[in-house]
Amino acid sequence: MTSFLLFLSSVFKFTFGFYDFAGNVMNWILFFVATGIFTYWCYVLVAVLGNNKDKDYHSPTEGKFHYYEPELHTKEVE
Repeated sequence: MTSFLLFLSSVFKFTFGFYDFAGNVMNWILFFVATGIFTYWCYVLVAVLGNNKDKDYHSPTEGKFHYYEPELHTKEVE
C-alpha cells in the first residue's frame, strides 16, 4: 500500500509540474501575441494616422442623412 501511495504521489507531482510548465508556455504565447497587437496598434497610430493624416479623411456619407429623413419624421398638424 505504501508503494502505491508513493506512486500516486509521484504522479501528482508530475502532473503539477506539467501544469506549471504548460502555464509558463501559455504565458509566453500570450505575451508575444499581446506584444504583436500592441506593436500593430502603435504602427497604426504613428504611420497611418500620424502627422494629421486623419484630417484628410472624408466620409462617403457626409452630408447625406442616411438614417434620418426629415420628411418621414415631421409631424403633420391638422
